[in-house]
Amino acid sequence: MSETCPKCGLPKPICVCETIAKESQRIRVYLVKKKFDKFSTIVEGLEEKSIDLKDVAKKLKSDLACGGTVKKGMIELQGDHRQKAKDSLIRMGFAPGTIEIR
Repeated sequence: MSETCPKCGLPKPICVCETIAKESQRIRVYLVKKKFDKFSTIVEGLEEKSIDLKDVAKKLKSDLACGGTVKKGMIELQGDHRQKAKDSLIRMGFAPGTIEIR
């Protein structure tokens, strides 16, 4: 017998908690200039409690072919990937209207 989700009570394979959480996020994607004139793309606004940030970061880094990390509830990607990150987040199931690029 499979495990059940503590939030919705459904079995883990058909749990919809993360899908619902993805639709209610207010995500901001912006650029930061680092040392030596290097740029980093920051993705913030994802709730750590409802969405696995490390998993999202891993998928973004794979899609964008770049390095990155998760720090203080934000995903930091090496390089300028603002539009590509938005497109990748949309493919992951996040609502396009909730993603803001600065």
